[in-house]
Parts: sequence; structure tokens; C-alpha cells
Amino acid sequence: MMIASRRKAHVYRGLAAQLSTIAVAACVAAGALAQAPHPLTDADRQHIDEIVHSMTLDQKLDYIGGTGFAVRAVPSLHLPAFEMSDGPVGVRSNSGLPSTTYAGGIGLAASWDRELAARVGAGIGRDARARGVHYMLGPGTNIYRSPRNGRNFEYFGEDPYLASEMVVGYIEGMQKEGVSATIKHYITNNSEFLRHDSNSVVDERSLRELYMPAFEAAVRRAHVGAIMDSYNQINGQHATQNGYLNIDVARKDWGFQGVVMSDWNATYDAVAAANGGLDLEMPTGKFMNRANLAEAVKSGKVPEATIDDKVRHILAPAMMFGWLDREQRDPSISLDDKDNNAVALDSARESVVLLKNEGTLLPLDKAHVKTILLVGPNAYPGTAVGGGSAGVVPFHNVSLLEGMGSVAPGVKVLYEAGLPTLSELAGRTSFTTAATDGKPGVTLEIFENKEFEGKPRSLVVQHISNEGLGRNVPESLRAMLNMGPGGGAGRTSVQRYTGYYHAESEGEYLVALAGGGEGAGNRVYLDGKELIDNWTLVKALEPHLTMHLSAGVHKVVVESYGGGMLGTRLHLAIVPESTLVSDRVKQAAAHADVVVVAAGFYATPEMGTESEGGDRTFSLPYGQDELIRSMAEANPHTIVTVTSGGNVDSSRWIDRVPALLEQWYGGQAGGHALAEILFGVVDPSGRLPVTFERRAEDNPTFANYYPADGSIDITYKDGLFVGYRGYEKNKVQPLFPFGFGLTYTSFRYSNLKVTGPKGSTMATAEFDVTNTGKRAGAAVAELYVEDGHAPVERPMHELKGFERVQLTPGQTRHVSIPLSARAFAYYDVAGKHWTIAPGSFTLQVGDSSVSLPLHGSVSLTAAQVAGASF
Repeated sequence: MMIASRRKAHVYRGLAAQLSTIAVAACVAAGALAQAPHPLTDADRQHIDEIVHSMTLDQKLDYIGGTGFAVRAVPSLHLPAFEMSDGPVGVRSNSGLPSTTYAGGIGLAASWDRELAARVGAGIGRDARARGVHYMLGPGTNIYRSPRNGRNFEYFGEDPYLASEMVVGYIEGMQKEGVSATIKHYITNNSEFLRHDSNSVVDERSLRELYMPAFEAAVRRAHVGAIMDSYNQINGQHATQNGYLNIDVARKDWGFQGVVMSDWNATYDAVAAANGGLDLEMPTGKFMNRANLAEAVKSGKVPEATIDDKVRHILAPAMMFGWLDREQRDPSISLDDKDNNAVALDSARESVVLLKNEGTLLPLDKAHVKTILLVGPNAYPGTAVGGGSAGVVPFHNVSLLEGMGSVAPGVKVLYEAGLPTLSELAGRTSFTTAATDGKPGVTLEIFENKEFEGKPRSLVVQHISNEGLGRNVPESLRAMLNMGPGGGAGRTSVQRYTGYYHAESEGEYLVALAGGGEGAGNRVYLDGKELIDNWTLVKALEPHLTMHLSAGVHKVVVESYGGGMLGTRLHLAIVPESTLVSDRVKQAAAHADVVVVAAGFYATPEMGTESEGGDRTFSLPYGQDELIRSMAEANPHTIVTVTSGGNVDSSRWIDRVPALLEQWYGGQAGGHALAEILFGVVDPSGRLPVTFERRAEDNPTFANYYPADGSIDITYKDGLFVGYRGYEKNKVQPLFPFGFGLTYTSFRYSNLKVTGPKGSTMATAEFDVTNTGKRAGAAVAELYVEDGHAPVERPMHELKGFERVQLTPGQTRHVSIPLSARAFAYYDVAGKHWTIAPGSFTLQVGDSSVSLPLHGSVSLTAAQVAGASF
């Protein structure tokens, strides 16, 4: 009788929701449907319990497995499907519709603008509502440890405080639109190689102080609706079955009430995941399903109460956001919304960081600059975002070429690609089947195992290229190679290509390879020496190197398996470096007033050179160093812009160019925003959210970023000393420090005053910021706290506050930054809690981690510390 009454109450509520459709439609135009999540009420919990108790065990086990990009619908219980979409830089709609594309996470972090983060989150929320999406799979946030991580562009940089502030703004903005954010990837997803298998070995204090704060802020402050577990293991357990992280930390410590979902195919064990705090397996219940869990429940391996809680957690966001009481799709919002386009433009403008400007070459003067040569792979078309699941397709993608034409129509802008594509270079790389008297082409051997055992099948093909195979492989071998009609790379076979390259003269040669990524591996040997090894660890999606070759014949062997994350084709190019940049381009550069080299990583038809599914090189993609050097030699007024998710090796050209800008990935309006900054229509205001090293070896994680041979363990030996913390500890001077960025104006910091505890605030720093230049601009005041007396080792200082301040020439603004207890605390591992060591703390204020002209102090007593709230 009790069950019947619960079902009846549930049906009544479902009917009420259906009858409310007319009222819902009437208030759409007024925007009344958008609502921030509310805390679960007793009525919500009662309703959730009614649904849970009305479900059979089979229904519950079905419900905890997704259906593609949705929580499954249960029509008999009036539960609609709750739709999801990839993020985090826009709605990667499953319907194939384009969507507004915003600056990537690291670019958003470079703005140091909390309000902008909220506007971007709200814009994505509105775009999601226009498409009927309930869950956006973003924001992404993991600490930037090394520039090699292929997914850095999605995340918010190296500092946990900056990342937390941006994440909170983003989530609050999005969730006010009635869309649940999904904070990902929980946790230590700091690399893309071996991402299903690698084991992040991290000490507890580093987890709490560096890697968890953004996730904690998302839960405690922004009340995020969902957490997505990462692929990797953490201290020996996969995230999706890590009960310590999912249950003890997220739910018990932080009070998380929403749903913990897996990343796509990131579940590995049904019982372990069920008991380890995973609520929803995506994209389907491959492991958490009836077949695997029904008997486990009956035998007591998994309590049915645990399954019930998973259903409760999945339903909690539906209650908090009101999804059962209205339609999620809001037809009053345009799919291509002009307000959201304006936000996308602002996100691109504020993200650009001016790193070098010798001789005040910038901004360009339209009255004096008559001809500009624009070259490079990122000049046209625009590169809105990196590759992988974040790859949103915009309605309109403004390239730098188009942006410059729009911003400065009176200036003659000449365009040259500057470099051949890798496919073109591979196409003109000739081989023979023998060192002497060989046939044109290479010998292809096809094996059924990675050990190259057994007798292979062989044939001769023209190039070391799967594209060539698509044209030349006979039908009898297609099944063995598992090829589609277009000749995509084989996923079940292993190939060995052997050929002989004839170097016409001694000199420097480029060797470049494409074809890696998740599910694929390759390696290259030249004259018996291994040059490129992507066999087990995908260290770069497009590895390349420059090497000295003697004139004559060189034996080349390429071994390959799989087709990459998105079916990337295999290409190998070997060409003299001196032939990469044509004489025509060099002559055009010499005759231009200014040269702009648009360098960086870029999209390819398959995935991109910086992408999910594999790491990337520290160096720029092939040929770009030589392009920049050639342009700087031809024209002293050469400006370099870089599109990337982090630092690149600039050692071969940084001293040769007067101006350098980091663009990150600017989204759909990146080209227009960059052109505005080049011509001074907009003042550059971005500041580095990461430290830029001079050499790869300078990075604090360099020696332990990849696991030792044969191991899957990535031991975070750097501990707390990541980013600027590590450079300062190791006494290594970076190329550009954390927080650094130039503008076209100047600022002065003065009159620091520090006051002690008041209420929940442990200290307050007040100071003045003055625009001492001749242009309006934005200062970013950064506040660091130094603890020199704690009983544990602490970084030299840590960012604990900041304020972005817009000022007109001569204007002064008084800034006040309150500091909570957490600003002075460290995590006590033995006591399992946050604590403050009583004593005197130094507060430093300035415009980067190494430029801090203002100093003050505050003393905290034992009594004051005892009453602190963390």
C-alpha cells in the first residue's frame, strides 16, 4: 500500500509537470525558465525516494548506465532523458549543429577575470538551453604541470587559487541558466599518454593543496551538479573505483550532492566501480549493468542500498535544477546568439598575452604601416580550439587574415601559407625498395601481432603513408588491415615499412611524422637508430626533429599499428630544412613594412597537433622555427603570435624578433581579437596563468613527467613545487614568469596597508593602483602570501588573491582583498585537516610572481588560528 501511494504521488507530480507546459511556454520569452540550482529540500528528497522505491532492481541497474550522451529516460516513471554535450569551450552538439566557440580554458585563465568566466559560463549555458542540453561536460580543470600535456588548452593553468576562482565563476554563470556543469577530470589528469593505464602517484598534501582545490571550490562554493572521473589511476586505483576520492573526499569532506559520472569508457570493473562511488557509467553500462551487478547485489558484494544511492545522486540534479517541471530546450534563445557572440569576442580579447614588445613596435600605426605580410599555419583558416572532444565547430571562425582586413581595411595585407602541409611534404619524399637498383616506393610488411612474429604479407607501395595504402592496397588485404573505403589506417594489423632515402647533399634535414594518438603507435628508425618512439607512450601527435644527414643513401624503417583516436593517417616526411621556406616568401617579407608570423598548433582533418588523446611536442610543429628565423632575417619588424595550450620552445628565434604574443586558442573570434590588439584598437590585458620556461629541462616536472621504462607509474616527485613554486625552489629563472604580461600603458602600485583578523577574514590587504600611462588599460594586481615559519616545507610564496582593475590614464583605484584562513593554511597530513602555524606572514603585491614591489605583514596568534574556519 505504501509503494502504491508513492507511485500514485509520483504519477500526480508527472502529470502536473505535463500540465504545466502551457505556463512554461508562456514564460519562455521572459527568461523565467533559467534558474540557478537550489539545495535539495525535504520535499525533493521525498520525491527522489518515491522514485527509487518504485523502481525494480533491474530498472535501477539500467538507470546507472548511460545511453550515448544522456541519462536514460524511464517513460513509465515520467523520467525524461537528461541530455549531455561535450564542452568545455562551447556546446559540441550531438546533433551536429555548430555553436558559439569561446576562448579555451587556459586563455580564460589568462584574463584573470572572474566576471568574464561567469559570462562565458552563462553563454555556454544559454547555448545549451537552445539545444535542450541538461549537462555540459565542463569546465575542465587540472593543474598544468608541463607544456607537453595535449589537453592543457582546456584547463586553467598551474595555480590552484587562480583555477578555483575561474572555475567558480564559470560554473555559477552556467548553472544560473538551468544547466548543470560537470567539473572534470577528477583528478590528476595531467597528461594524455597512456591515459587509461597510467598511475598518478601523488602524496596527500600535494593532492589537497595543488590538485584538489579547484574541484573543492566547484563543490563547496559553486555547488556543481556533476563530477566526471578521469581515465587514469590515482595511487593505484582508477578514478572510477577510487572510493577515497569519490566518497570520502567529494561526498563526506566536501558535501557533494550531485552525480559522479565516468569519462567515456573510463570504467574498468563493475563491482569496484559500484562500491567505489561511481554513480553513472558513460556512454553505456558496459560494466555497471544487470549482467554484472544483479548477482553481486544478491550475493551481498554490492549492497542494494548502494545502487539506490546512485539513482538518488543521478536524480538530485534533476530536482535541484527543476528539470522535471519544465522543458530543457528554450526556443526563445537563438542557436547563433548575438549576445553570446559578444562574450566570445571578449573572451578572445582578454586572453591574449603580450610577452615582448621591443622598441614599442606594437601597436601598429595604420598611418605608417602600409604593407603587412601575414604568414604561418595559423594565419588562415582560424584555429578556434584544440583537438578532441573540446573541438566545437563555430558558425563563423574568424582567422587572423580576415580579422586584419576587418580592423585595418586601409592596410595592404599579403598572405602566404609559408610552409607546405605535412601531407605535401610526405608526398614529395621519395624512397626506393633497395639501397641500389631498387624500385620506387617502400616495402610494406603486414603482421598480426606487435612482436612481428610469423610470416608477413608484403607488397610495395609508393609512400610511407596510409593514404597511399588506401589507393594501392589490394582488396584481399583490406580485411586484414581493417580498412574502410577511404583507406583509413588498420586497427587490427601491425605494419612495417622499409625504404631507402637518397639525400642529395649533406645538411640539416627535417624528419616529421603524423599518425599517433590514442589506440595507435608508431616508431621510426634511420640507419638502425631509433629517431621517434611513439610505440607505447604517445609523446606527441606529430613528432618531428631536425638532424644532420650525410649525402647518400639512408635506410628508413617505420613500424605502426592502429589508426589514432580519430583515424589519423600515417605520414612520414624527410626533406632538407633549407627547402621549407620558399624564396618567394622570403622576398615578400623583405619588401613588407611588417611581417606577422602566425605560428602554433593547428587543426588537421583528423584531430589536430595539440589534442586530447596524445601529448604534443615542446617545440613548435615542424618547420615553424625555420619560418620565423627566415622572416626575422628578411625583415627586422617581425611579430610572432603563437596559438597553443602552453609554452613552446622559442630558443631558436626569441632573440631575433622584437614582438611576441601568446594567443592560446581564441575561439571563434580569435582572429578578430588578435587583429584589434595588433593595431591598438584594444589594449592587451592578458597575464600568464603558467610559467614559460627557457628550456624544456627547466620545467620542475621534466625528469618525472613520463614514467620509467616499463612502468605505468608517474611519480609526482616535484610534490608541491609545480609551476612558479618549483622554479623558485630550484632557483631557475624562467623566460616569462607566472602572472606576467605587457600592456600599451603602465601602472604603479602603492600604499599597501594590511589589517588583521575580523570575523571570518584572517587579514585584509588594501592598496592603490594607478594608470601612469597614456592609454586606458587593465592592471591585474596579484597578492602572494609567504609563510617562513611553518613546521613543514612551504613554497617561497603562493598566489592567494588578485583583482583585475580597469583604469583610464591617470586614474587611481583603491583595491581591497580579503584573505580567508585557507590563504595561510597548509594541509596537516597526520591530523587530516587544514591548519595554520601561528606567527608572522608576509604579504606581497605586484604584477607577476617575480615583480612584487609592495610588502606588508600580518601576525596571527594561536587563539586567532584556533577559531579559524577552513
